[in-house]
Amino acid sequence: MREEIHLQLIEQLHQIIPAGAQIVFLGDGEFYGLRLLDTISGYGWQYICRTAKSSVLFRGEEKFSFGDIFLPQGQKPVSLPAVFFTNQAYGPPHAILWWEKRYKEPICLITNVESTQDACSWYGKRFRIETFFSDQKSRGFCLHKSHISDPKRLSRLMVAACLAYIWIIFLGVQALAKRLNTFIHRNDRRAACATERCDLSLFQLGLRLLDYLLNYELPIPVLFYYPFEARL
Repeated sequence: MREEIHLQLIEQLHQIIPAGAQIVFLGDGEFYGLRLLDTISGYGWQYICRTAKSSVLFRGEEKFSFGDIFLPQGQKPVSLPAVFFTNQAYGPPHAILWWEKRYKEPICLITNVESTQDACSWYGKRFRIETFFSDQKSRGFCLHKSHISDPKRLSRLMVAACLAYIWIIFLGVQALAKRLNTFIHRNDRRAACATERCDLSLFQLGLRLLDYLLNYELPIPVLFYYPFEARL
């Protein structure tokens, strides 16, 4: 059922992405179903997806898993090109075992990207989405407390939350561009913020700027508009 939802999402994206665009799909542990990988490859996209240490790999008659491979933390990634994946012998994709010092455990990847360095570099960008999740939930809009279970209602809420998120990021950019961050930090951080790198995300800066403007009844900058074609 979950893979069906993922496939529907991929098909919707495929309909709106311009032809010829370079697409690199980054998936966590939920996004490595064989039908999903096959669909992505069929669209001509690249994928780098995380899988479990217990995932089965085949090379010739040899059957093994990522967990059977020894890799000290911080060492060069282990590259296993042209192996088959799972008991269904899907592939042959490129399997990679990667364990940087900043990660608590090894990362097991399945990809159709030939270069190990490129695959690891791309997948390293996946973690940036975690800040968006936390901004939408516990550290921001608290959507997890909405208790909405109906998919249609939840999708409407997400549309509104994403539009609000873009606006808050815009306010954060304004705070940095106009040096307003020196006013919205806590008192014990203002002096440091004026001379050092700001330690708040753009989202947190935007929220604090909005709170500051509301408290002092100051004008709130708004920059939302539709493209000209959409207004016709």
